[in-house]
Amino acid sequence: MFSESQLSEIIQSISENYNNEDLFYLETDHQMPNRDAIIHIIMGLRQIMFPGYFDKEQLGRTIPEYFLGHNIIKLYESLTEQIHFALRHSARDCTANCASDEEIVARSDEICLQFFSSFSDIQKMLIKDVEAAFNGDPAAKTKEEIIFCYPGLFAIFVYRLAHELYKMKVPFIPRIMSEYAHGHTGIDINPGATIGEYFFIDHGTGIVIGETTLIGDNVKIYQGVTLGALSTRSGQLLRDVKRHPTIEDDVTIYSNASILGGETVIGKGSVIGGNAFITSSVAPGTRVSVNNPDLTFTSKELQKPGDLFD
Repeated sequence: MFSESQLSEIIQSISENYNNEDLFYLETDHQMPNRDAIIHIIMGLRQIMFPGYFDKEQLGRTIPEYFLGHNIIKLYESLTEQIHFALRHSARDCTANCASDEEIVARSDEICLQFFSSFSDIQKMLIKDVEAAFNGDPAAKTKEEIIFCYPGLFAIFVYRLAHELYKMKVPFIPRIMSEYAHGHTGIDINPGATIGEYFFIDHGTGIVIGETTLIGDNVKIYQGVTLGALSTRSGQLLRDVKRHPTIEDDVTIYSNASILGGETVIGKGSVIGGNAFITSSVAPGTRVSVNNPDLTFTSKELQKPGDLFD
C-alpha cells in the first residue's frame, strides 16, 4: 500500500495536471451529458421502434397508444435534459450574442420535439433496412431474427437516431450514441454520414464509415470495409470539407475493401471485390477485383448487383 507521503505526492501531481486547460476541466455549473442516460434513451427508443421485441412486458396490440404515450413522455424529458446539458456546455466559451439559459432550454425542447416528430419516418427507414437484411442474407430465417440478433441492424438503428440529432447540430450526444454502437458491434458509423434506404451491413465487424460519406439506396457492405478519408494531416483545416467517398445506388462492397477520398465516387450498380484499395472513381456498372497485387477493372455491365461474387 501507499505510504501517506507517497499518496500525498501522487495526489499533488495529478491535481497539478487538473490545472492544465488542455484537459478541459469542467466547471461545476457546466454538466456534460450523461453517457449512461443516453444509453438508456437508446434502449428506450429501441422499445418504441420495435414494439414487443425488447420490452420487459409484452406489448398488447390493443393498447399501443398507452404504451407509446407513457414511454415517449419519459424519453422526451430525459433527452431534453441531456440536450440542454450538451448545448449549455458547448456554449460555455461564448463571448458575444450568447444565448441565455432560458433560450437554451427552449432550444432543447424545440430539438427534442423535432426529433420525436421525425421518429415515424426513421421507423419506416428501419423497416426497409430489416427487409434489405432479410432479402440479402439467405442465412436469415426470419425478420424477427434480424431485429433480435443482427449487430448490423443495431448499428444502423443507432446511426439513424444519431444522424437526426447531428443534422440539428446537437453537440456530443450523436457521437456518444455512435461510439456506444461502435463498442457494442465493432461497426463505426459517424453520425454525420448520409445513408439512403434499404441499407444492409452483413457480418459487420470492423466497418468504418466516415463523417462526410454519402451512401445511396440499396447498398450492401461486408465486414472490414472502410469508407474513409485520404491523409488527414491537415487536421482541423479539413473540417466541413468532403473527405469521404460517395457510394451510389445498388452497390455491393465485399470484405476488407478500402474506398478513400472525398472525390471518389463508386458508380451505380458497381461491385467492389474483397481487399480492393480504391482512391479514384469507378464508373457505373463496374466490377472491381484484386488480381494480386493489381486492381483489375472490367467495365462489363452487371446483370444484377452482386452477381460477380454472390
